[in-house]
Amino acid sequence: MIKLTFDFPPVAQARPRATRFGRGIRLYDLEPVHVYKKQLAESARFMYKGELLTGPLKVTIRFYREIQRSESKKRHRLKAQGAIRPTKKPDLDNYIKSTLDGLNGVLWTDDNEIVELHTGKYYSDQPRVEIEVEEEKEAEE
Repeated sequence: MIKLTFDFPPVAQARPRATRFGRGIRLYDLEPVHVYKKQLAESARFMYKGELLTGPLKVTIRFYREIQRSESKKRHRLKAQGAIRPTKKPDLDNYIKSTLDGLNGVLWTDDNEIVELHTGKYYSDQPRVEIEVEEEKEAEE
């Protein structure tokens, strides 16, 4: 099992933007998403020196968002303990999309090899992304 912690806040995938390119259209990510994916890939390459993972993969991701400074001490404590979880935007699926895409070709060949995914949004004083990846054994025929 591989466990990696990225000590920077998660960024949700935004809708891609389009620009004309010759006769066609080119889609691109907004700057914050592009920077997040690049930072994620570079950090993962630094932390993980093994071969690309293949086959059915089980992945667990925890996204930790910063606690708002305007919160009362009581609510801050409850959020830090996990008693209050983020229910506002950005959506969890957008965090997942940007993170999995950022790790394509770094931890695994492609995120289509992920067969099981467990994930959640949390509050923390240290915004970060924690990922655990496990290769599932395929049954012998």
